[in-house]
Amino acid sequence: MSAYFLLGNFTDQGIRTIKDISRRRAAARDLARTLGVEIKAGFMALGAYDLIIQCEAASDEAMAAFVLSLGTKGNVRTQTIKVFSEADADKIASTLV
Repeated sequence: MSAYFLLGNFTDQGIRTIKDISRRRAAARDLARTLGVEIKAGFMALGAYDLIIQCEAASDEAMAAFVLSLGTKGNVRTQTIKVFSEADADKIASTLV
């Protein structure tokens, strides 16, 4: 499984309907599961981003399908960051020539 962080900002529609956030969160988790993505943790944030979501997916394609599907709902825009664990970073570093 690959790890990702989604950095999200509410759209105008998303902020107008913010009272539905609990329902939308549950729907996003269901959507993720359907597409082979697991939401590990989600946070509402202050600062440059409104949301930070930690996910795992079997492939980049599964994550891409999730963020594109999420975007079609019109409530949030995301930026995706693929991250590597410390163990993965050590493994990558050990292959350097």
